[in-house]
Amino acid sequence: MAQQNFLESVEHFIDTATAQVDLPEGLAERIAQCNSTYAVRFGVKLRGRIHSFIGWRSVHSEHIEPVKGGIRYAPDANQDEVEALATLMSLKCALVNIPFGGSKGALQINPADWSEDELEHITRRFTQELARRDLIHPGRNVPAPDMGTGEREMAWMADEYRKIGTSDAINQAACVTGKPVVRGGIEGRVEATGRGVQYALNAYLNHPDTPPVSGQKTAKGLTVVVQGFGNVGYHAAKFLAEDGAIITGIVEHDGAIFDPLGLDVEAVVKHRNATGSITHFPGAETTTSSDGLTYMEADILIPAAKENAITAANCRDAKYQLIVEAANGPITAEAEDILTERGVVVLPDLYVNAGGVVVSYFEWVKNITHLPFGLMDKRQTASSGQAVVSALEGISGRPLADDQRRLIARDTSEIDVVRSGLEEIMTRAFDDIMARQKEMPDATLRTAAYAVTIARIADYYRAIGL
Repeated sequence: MAQQNFLESVEHFIDTATAQVDLPEGLAERIAQCNSTYAVRFGVKLRGRIHSFIGWRSVHSEHIEPVKGGIRYAPDANQDEVEALATLMSLKCALVNIPFGGSKGALQINPADWSEDELEHITRRFTQELARRDLIHPGRNVPAPDMGTGEREMAWMADEYRKIGTSDAINQAACVTGKPVVRGGIEGRVEATGRGVQYALNAYLNHPDTPPVSGQKTAKGLTVVVQGFGNVGYHAAKFLAEDGAIITGIVEHDGAIFDPLGLDVEAVVKHRNATGSITHFPGAETTTSSDGLTYMEADILIPAAKENAITAANCRDAKYQLIVEAANGPITAEAEDILTERGVVVLPDLYVNAGGVVVSYFEWVKNITHLPFGLMDKRQTASSGQAVVSALEGISGRPLADDQRRLIARDTSEIDVVRSGLEEIMTRAFDDIMARQKEMPDATLRTAAYAVTIARIADYYRAIGL
């Protein structure tokens, strides 16, 4: 039997969940389907000749607008992958109660093959093609970074959209999120998905109804292997190490490194910057990428690379108690069935990696309102903090230490507001998953999460008379 592709796995997860949600006849099929997918082909004159490119933008559901979703640059990008990711975006936004529909885009390109100037020309032409079809628009379709893209590409897209000129000129900055802060972005967006992984794991560990991991209900002392050391994997490893977790392994496309005593995340970054690879990091064991997921036992695996990393072929040898899906679709449906039978708990992607779209929502709101976060109540917050300091010193009869005074009385910055809001949203979303699982005790966390989102999207459709 052929292995399910990414889209088939997502459709399987939806079917499993909709079977346990009371829906009007036909609505389950409507929720599962992508509304539209546009393929765009365009040419760019580079290196003395015309080079042709193909890209996609898929809109899964417009039950709420604008629709939201990243744009990835990858040589193996394809339409099925884009439609699966768009579907996940709809479910993800509904799960964390962010008022966006789901969309996704991709350009079939290897960014490493092109210079920065060439990538800028290609990105601007892609933006023109999307804008012609309203597939980039602050009120209809709002792209963001994904694999192979980042702040730089979003700044180019936003600038090209501005140059094209539209009737919504006042809100043009909201046409994309993930921009540099100096170009209308928001503090904390780069770290957002990795920070969301940290908050998701902590929500799981802190919840009274979840089982402990290696006898613990805290991250401190737990061993963690991270697959994928890009933006998401790096930040997830960094923040969990700050929580006291021990990062024993890092798996990349060109090799994997392990140290049972723990890897210094920042030192690994410096080593990669100097050598071009994480392999042969001093003091660590180096092995092949293909052996990385099964090389060493650990409490937690965080797959933060691409889809279908864990399949029926390799999941039986993976020795973890908890898998936290920082990537989109890293576990196939067949593999999850096997893992569940083995007692391995999977914290699903549509919850774990929602941090990016949550903070993208904050950025979009900031752009639409034209008001920096924390500005309106900055003075009041500082005054309240100082009042608390004075009251505590009055009660105790002695001055607080300087570090205590600074912690209580400090101004609230934009990054503080972003992190606080993200943590609250991630915690509430996990509470919703656990509440749904109580009603369906044999369901996995993924099925419970899908059931929460499908029920919410169904409510939206009912509200508009469908």
